[in-house]
Amino acid sequence: MLKKVLAGALLISWAPFVLAKGDAQAGEKKAMMCVACHGATGKSSVPLYPTLAGQSQEYLATSLHAYKKGERSGGQAEIMKAYVSGLSDEDIENLAAYYAAQKP
Repeated sequence: MLKKVLAGALLISWAPFVLAKGDAQAGEKKAMMCVACHGATGKSSVPLYPTLAGQSQEYLATSLHAYKKGERSGGQAEIMKAYVSGLSDEDIENLAAYYAAQKP
């Protein structure tokens, strides 16, 4: 029984690494379009723009998809929608992987 519990705990602890999608190196190349507002490594120096570095990869990808679909409003939503409208799902996953890997 203990072996099964330990095996289950091990599988759960590895899940984020196995399930994570996206290529951070490819995301870094796409991130050039984000630099003006979010900084070179996702650390914004302007309070109006959020720091992306170190955010959850899932949160970042979900947010970018929501902007693209027009599901977010207020603030800079229309500007973000314009920026992400041309991104593929793969681009979004890559950007999310890149910013999630940065130190906050």
